[in-house]
Amino acid sequence: MSNSARAPMDLNRVRLFVEVVDRGSFTAAAAALGLPKSSVSRGVAALEEDLGVTLLRRTTRQLTLTDSGKAYVERARLALQELLEAGDAASDAGDEPRGLVRLTAPVDLSGGLAEVIAGFLGEHPQIRIDLILTARTVDLVAEGVDLALRAGRLQDSTLIARRIADGALGLFASPAYLSRRGHPRKVDDLRRHACIVYRGGARWSLQGPRGATASVDVAGPLSCDELSFVVYGAEQALGIGLLPYSAVAAAVHAGRLVAVLPGWTTSGGGLWLVHPPMRHLPRRVALLRDALIAGMKSRIERCPTLAA
Repeated sequence: MSNSARAPMDLNRVRLFVEVVDRGSFTAAAAALGLPKSSVSRGVAALEEDLGVTLLRRTTRQLTLTDSGKAYVERARLALQELLEAGDAASDAGDEPRGLVRLTAPVDLSGGLAEVIAGFLGEHPQIRIDLILTARTVDLVAEGVDLALRAGRLQDSTLIARRIADGALGLFASPAYLSRRGHPRKVDDLRRHACIVYRGGARWSLQGPRGATASVDVAGPLSCDELSFVVYGAEQALGIGLLPYSAVAAAVHAGRLVAVLPGWTTSGGGLWLVHPPMRHLPRRVALLRDALIAGMKSRIERCPTLAA
């Protein structure tokens, strides 16, 4: 058959193939797309028949791209991205922004994030948000996620990053704990208090007013490797936690936590909003991006942090 007489390409089959390659297996692609594995396998086989080439070598243990598959997947991925961006551009031409935005964030940001999202959805009722709360670093491109809130030091990548806040951590405890044990007056007093240790950090090095520095060895009834549980433990009066302002803003606003030794902090990696590079960022994504930056920044800045 000549090229001019070739049947139109089935883009659904192309998408299935790209998804299988990006996910690394037919099973993972089927789960991501909500399809039976057999449907995905048949779609890729039909695409290979359409093209007259083998794109994937299948074994019981792994999938391997053929040379033809390697050449095809890169151009196919770009073409699909162009189509998605064209659709987004067309949707943005309407008066009311609409559609789905996929967002991922650390679990410990869920309290403050819920308030920001609620306000955003109230203003934009045609937009839907699929929120993934997880401690793992989500691959935004491979998993089709539009935006990510990330805490800590960012690794080098091609993602576009906007800083929301610096990485300052402060000391926080519940009113009930402080009523029972009293308020520390100086850093060295922390030795005599119950402190909640995060990931083995039993020595806290702090910077204070006018450039002062101090280090103190701390201990307490609880140590754990999940930041959100440190926040919970502090709220439950188990001790004093050294915590990012981004993680405690909601609890402070609600009165569940209060600052201890205000003005004594330590530095972290910051809070960031990141997204994949795109020539055309869909309007719904840009709107949520801007709302998250403004909303989370406002909540953190209202948290009592610097008063000495």
